[in-house]
Amino acid sequence: MQRYIVLSLFILATLASHAQTRISGQVTDAATGEALPFVGIYVKNTAIGTSTDVEGKYNIRLTTTPDSLTAAFVGYLPLTLPVQKGVAVQTLDFKLSTNAQQLQEVVIRPGENPAWPIMRRVMDNKNTNDKRKLTAYQYEAYTKMQFDVDNVGQQKGKGVVGKAITSLVDSQMYLAGEDGKKLLPFFISESLSDYHYTRDPKRSKETIKATKVTGIGLQDGTLVSQVIGSNYQDYNFYQNWVSVLQKNFISPIADGWKGYYTYELEDSTFIGDDWCYELSFKQKRPQDLAFNGRMWITADGYALRKLDATVSKSANINFVERIALKQELQQVGEKAWMPSGIEVKIKIVGLTPKRPGILAKVYTSYRNVVVNQPKDTDFFDKPVELLAGAGKQAETFWEERRHDTLSLADQQVYATINALRETPKIKRFTNIATVLGTGYKSFGKVSWGPWPYTFAYNDVEGHRFQLGGKTNINFSNKLELRGYAAYGTEDDKYKYSVGGRYILSRKRWSEFGFTHSEDLEQVGLMSDKLEASPFFLGFSRFGELRRPVLVRETSLYLQRDVLRGVTERISMRKRHFNPQYDFAYYKNGPENPDETASSFTSTEVSFLTRYAKDEVYVENDNERISLGSGSRPILSLKYTLGLNNALGSTVDYQRVDLGLEQEFVMGRLGNALYRLEAGKIFSPVPYPLLEVHTGNETPFYYDATYNLMDYFEFASDTYASLHYEQYFEGLLLNRLPLIKKLKWRVLGSANILYGSLSQSNLDLMPALTPAGNVQESFKGLGNTPYVELGYGIENIFKILRVDAFHRLTHLDEGARKFGLKFSVQFKL
Repeated sequence: MQRYIVLSLFILATLASHAQTRISGQVTDAATGEALPFVGIYVKNTAIGTSTDVEGKYNIRLTTTPDSLTAAFVGYLPLTLPVQKGVAVQTLDFKLSTNAQQLQEVVIRPGENPAWPIMRRVMDNKNTNDKRKLTAYQYEAYTKMQFDVDNVGQQKGKGVVGKAITSLVDSQMYLAGEDGKKLLPFFISESLSDYHYTRDPKRSKETIKATKVTGIGLQDGTLVSQVIGSNYQDYNFYQNWVSVLQKNFISPIADGWKGYYTYELEDSTFIGDDWCYELSFKQKRPQDLAFNGRMWITADGYALRKLDATVSKSANINFVERIALKQELQQVGEKAWMPSGIEVKIKIVGLTPKRPGILAKVYTSYRNVVVNQPKDTDFFDKPVELLAGAGKQAETFWEERRHDTLSLADQQVYATINALRETPKIKRFTNIATVLGTGYKSFGKVSWGPWPYTFAYNDVEGHRFQLGGKTNINFSNKLELRGYAAYGTEDDKYKYSVGGRYILSRKRWSEFGFTHSEDLEQVGLMSDKLEASPFFLGFSRFGELRRPVLVRETSLYLQRDVLRGVTERISMRKRHFNPQYDFAYYKNGPENPDETASSFTSTEVSFLTRYAKDEVYVENDNERISLGSGSRPILSLKYTLGLNNALGSTVDYQRVDLGLEQEFVMGRLGNALYRLEAGKIFSPVPYPLLEVHTGNETPFYYDATYNLMDYFEFASDTYASLHYEQYFEGLLLNRLPLIKKLKWRVLGSANILYGSLSQSNLDLMPALTPAGNVQESFKGLGNTPYVELGYGIENIFKILRVDAFHRLTHLDEGARKFGLKFSVQFKL
């Protein structure tokens, strides 16, 4: 009897499955071909239906075959397509046309748009519902991130990347994507962390308890583990601007909501236990950094309960074809709402449609929320902390602590990536990519590099060959040794540098280090401000060297983060300057004109204080990398004391330097960046120790230089400068027909420099050198500031930036009044 029942149920289930009709397809914009997510697909006059996913795909199973299916979406004309009878599996693709051309259509409403009263109540309750009103909150977050390469494997690869992938990867390693096309996974990660936030003072910290990183080309997942936590998934739509991929999008519930979006009240429904109004929203201007989608607002409290938002490729973002973001929120203490889950999908395309692209998927869930239990301020000293052993958790730990089970597809991704990593060709390919990207090649405990400085050619050294390297974390996680040796075929001289540093503490980062070197430098390119510009300095070694000086230097320093955001550094440096050109100065001042010298030695002690509130660092082996301080200003103060007769010093002086920089959002005007600098040298010194303002005679743009100023054109002992850049994003060109299709972006810049040179510094330089030659002079700025204004276009072919500069002052004969500068940048 039992066998009969089982057999009967099996037959019935089989018949039922055969009776089903499965219909799938994609919904796209008829004009642009862009996939349309969240489109309603339904059978007319029934409650049967579904909606498209973020890729515009849908899949519906029907027990009875209808005559037709209808697709409907706000802003588009509904479209009905016939369904074939007797076909169990079929495909219906909908191409929806916008209703913008229906100029005669009149929408009759009973008064105002019914969505507007709801939006006004959302505005009235923003402060009540915003989690930022809480004194403190904390939660456990689980984040899963996956990156796949798409647009490969369909046919023989084209281009360098495509050919490399198709030649290195076995065809069996591809996985099927949601649309049936082949994907090649190359990265997947999971992390489990505790996140803490306190409002007064504003502090946050993420403690990463467990991390699991698997990716092609990763030598060590330590750095990646610190930047995949939930802190980078914090999308708070109660803020006016929401940052996605470092772009600021206007929130659909921003204070100025009417100026950016159109709204429609679509429906009312339950989301969980909350009765909600369903509102659709659509950006008013296609090129604006704004969202399209739907949101659900609670009828009790008018809080954001759920949001499905997309960013179309019409937005002016490089390499990004589509962004889809889903967020659900939960109510916590004091009626505030916090996310319970966030899912983000980003489609990144290649330079051309046929190039491989990347599909990024990130999912974060939140548990164990606790509010209004603030931690002590010292708890937040290290904003991102990776616990020891976080990357070594057993699989049983993950099975118990994951917020959701790992799907079969995820398990297959792990297996595929591990198999790819062991492929010999992939290993060689990723090793080459690592060397090109980092500049170093690792050999066990030592890394050779940086490779860009292996060779140079100039009129002083001739062919310059350099070999260098450093120890890495395999040698020690505290001590790093480094050095290089160089030789010039023309001057027949060896140059070298040896140094090291020791990390005392990583909690409040503390280190000390030393350097001893002897190498050729150029007056005007010896500023400490250029230390972060190795490629600019490397390029300057080619061609003609202007005022070359052989510098023998020995330095020591001690640095410590005394508080979060406050760094103190004390250093001592001895330098001997031996100019390789005709140079002299009055050794004991102009009062003793017979005592001149052509070389000099300085010994100096400097004290640096740097304040950057909310700055976040992550660690990469023995280095730490700043992720910026958001829109907070960064302030620095440095005092330098030159010690006469100390360790052979022949000069004494005092110097003070101030710096202030900040980057901030200006709404529809885009982003602004400024840098203020000022300084003063209180004693006469040989001119290589003055503030020699950095010119730029290369065709390339660099923001730390004055682009139409020559090398060593101006020097000052008192100075103040402003560097300003305004990035308008697509504000101006997006309004121009045809031009807006290029997606170019306008920017403006200004460099203003005030400087003076005391007579005592001018008198320190004799008219003639000991050889009887006229000493090459330099100029001071006098009472007229140096001013150059620039304007440019970036995003040309997505990677090229061109700036045009006009020099407005100091237009002496030979001065460059106008110039173009070029740069290559990969910017979203």
